[in-house]
Amino acid sequence: MVKFSKQFEGQLVPEWKEAFVDYWKLKKDLKKIHLLNNEKTESNKKNNSFSCTLISYINKYTSLGPKQREHRVIQVHQKLAASACKGDMYETELLEQFADTDAAVKFFACLDLQLNKVNQFFRTKEKEFLERGDSLKKQMEILIELKTAVKQQRAKGPSFQDLKEEDSISGTISCDEESIKDRTDQEQGLENSTEELDKNDMQCTESPTSGELGKPIRMKKENGKFRSLSSRTINYQGKNLRIHIPMTNPTRTFSSITYLLWDDLVNQSSKKCGLDENKLHINRTKLHHAEKMIRGAFVELYKGLGYLKTYRHLNMLAFVKIMKKFDKVTNKQVLPIYIRVVESSYFNSSDKALKLADEVEELFIKHFAEDDRRKAMKYLKPTQRKESHAVTFFIGLFTGCFLALFVGYVIMAHISGMYRPKSNTVYMETVYPVLSMFSLLFLHLFLYGCNIFMWRKTRINYSFIFELSPTKELKYRDVILICTTSMTAVVGVLFVHLSLKSKGYSYAQVQVIPGLLLLVFLLVLVCPFNIIYKSSRFRFLSVIRNIILSPLYKVVMLDFFMADQLCSQVPMLRNLEYVACYYITGSYKTQDYGYCMRTTYYRDLAYTVSFLPYYWRAMQCARRWFDEGHKSHLVNLGKYVSAMLAAGAKVAYEKEKSVGWLCLVVVMSSGATLYQLYWDFVKDWGLLQFNSKNPWLRDELMLQKKFIYFFSMGLNLVLRLAWLQTVFHYNFGSVDYRVTGLILAALEVVRRGQWNFYRLENEHLNNAGKFRAVKTVPLPFHEVDDQD
Repeated sequence: MVKFSKQFEGQLVPEWKEAFVDYWKLKKDLKKIHLLNNEKTESNKKNNSFSCTLISYINKYTSLGPKQREHRVIQVHQKLAASACKGDMYETELLEQFADTDAAVKFFACLDLQLNKVNQFFRTKEKEFLERGDSLKKQMEILIELKTAVKQQRAKGPSFQDLKEEDSISGTISCDEESIKDRTDQEQGLENSTEELDKNDMQCTESPTSGELGKPIRMKKENGKFRSLSSRTINYQGKNLRIHIPMTNPTRTFSSITYLLWDDLVNQSSKKCGLDENKLHINRTKLHHAEKMIRGAFVELYKGLGYLKTYRHLNMLAFVKIMKKFDKVTNKQVLPIYIRVVESSYFNSSDKALKLADEVEELFIKHFAEDDRRKAMKYLKPTQRKESHAVTFFIGLFTGCFLALFVGYVIMAHISGMYRPKSNTVYMETVYPVLSMFSLLFLHLFLYGCNIFMWRKTRINYSFIFELSPTKELKYRDVILICTTSMTAVVGVLFVHLSLKSKGYSYAQVQVIPGLLLLVFLLVLVCPFNIIYKSSRFRFLSVIRNIILSPLYKVVMLDFFMADQLCSQVPMLRNLEYVACYYITGSYKTQDYGYCMRTTYYRDLAYTVSFLPYYWRAMQCARRWFDEGHKSHLVNLGKYVSAMLAAGAKVAYEKEKSVGWLCLVVVMSSGATLYQLYWDFVKDWGLLQFNSKNPWLRDELMLQKKFIYFFSMGLNLVLRLAWLQTVFHYNFGSVDYRVTGLILAALEVVRRGQWNFYRLENEHLNNAGKFRAVKTVPLPFHEVDDQD
């Protein structure tokens, strides 16, 4: 049977952990009382065994027994708090002597503190969700009325002039780039939770604050932050409304700019002709975007109300369990008295959140699920995908196959002398890059699977941070299965290729095999059929698209997290570049593996590939600074610029190995390394806080053993210095220099794997510090004053 403490920790909302009952602290206080009781009981047995027996006999058979006076053991006083938002406060008074009165007083003081904390947090969150619910109801009413008006427009013709005045929709539009409030206030809207309802919808993201909407296009500086304003303002039934559709991708941005220019032309022509310039045509597409935003907000609100229900249930159980333990330890009947108070307290007696959840459910079923409750529950309460034992079986099967094939491949390569300094140049220049590329890729993916395992073990809510769909996200077993299956296929194909070469087949006959292997993997990646984790493959492709076009796309956590991974995969990208050139130009037919190296375009492309991931990441930092206005993004941009310069210097040194280029590599790489180490430890990991209760770390740690953090910092420092190989050119014995390069590249991937864990740990602690467990989806309709 699972202990309640484990069950409690496993079911609580991770971001709200600090707001839950501190069950573990109460257990520690109770343990102290238990130890003191044991000591006192042993001493009483030695000294007054007869008197204790007589007293217990009298208590059992007279009215002085505990059953008759259980209500007099304690008394809980209810007091009014200093501020109305905190509600009532509770304080317990002991009416009976305990074995250790001081310890009991401390226990009940802590218990009262927990009860007051729970009530205050519940009241705050309930108020927040109720206000959000009222706003959503108003948004829904406006949406229904506007959709009705659009239907009337379509029925009566393209103009609103035939409609009644109270049903008309008129106004002006002003469009430009999106205004963003800080991410702590407004979060990116749901894409995954509603993608099945409408796969063609665009993703909803952050919205501007109400005071910044409905104004002409312009830039302004406010509190040191540049903000750009975007909205569509209309007048409907005497109300000035702003329709804001966030522009988070190039299509929507260019569309809005075009719409703005067209609106200016229409207004100018209307003034010349004396027409009403306030007539505005609102098509169904704009309302469809607004509907999706509201739908996503309903889903997030329902999720938050579900968390609040879990919060109420688990805390109630915690109070019951701890009071049962207290009665057992002290042999007092306190449970009925205190639990009666807990049951009547605000967090357990208020039903406003439950009623709101029922209303949200009814509205969602009616307006977004066509009165189909099962369809609505599919999105309001998505069920977790069950983990299959078959996945574990195939992991073991393919792991064994991979190890057997890999051992056979290593033995055959050793016999044929492929990886020695004086090895077969054609093989090392053409086939080995394929093996190197896949090895780095799937090593990185395997470490990501290990990251998922550790995030789940430490209760880091990576799904919320990455905004992953709970029904489609990859579990760590899925990721490891992909790695083992893929590497089995790769090593198996290369084993066959090397076997054919050893049997006397010429390179012209077998050289196409590695190219076909790469082509098969690319076809699987873009396969449109619903096989082999289609949703995850397409999500990966969309993230890569966002990275490549990063200045034009709104940057979210998953985008810049993936871009950071690419920064550690520069050797893999260069191998991919070479293999693509080798097969696309047809060099594999003539075995002219040096053709690409002699081509000017290829050399220029080598420079580009070396710093392209850093460029993408720098552009993401620039976009985030433009959106949010935080100067820290500019400082982060400088880190990637320094990495670009260091990467360019390394490529130049590889081409022209002169003393000047070597000095430049040392200077640029040293500066970039110091810059990166500072950002890793202080910004990304949140460590090296001198005034922390955990010296040189931070106040909150997810791992219990502190030495792991110091070890990780030391390992990160060592692995950051891998660029020294460029200077010293050291090799491992008689191993080919290409193999040495692969080992160093693999070490960088390992460094990135450990960086991933601490990066998300820090992000999770930031969310938990602000009790941010659900996303705040922006709403499309905002009322504005006439002066706006």
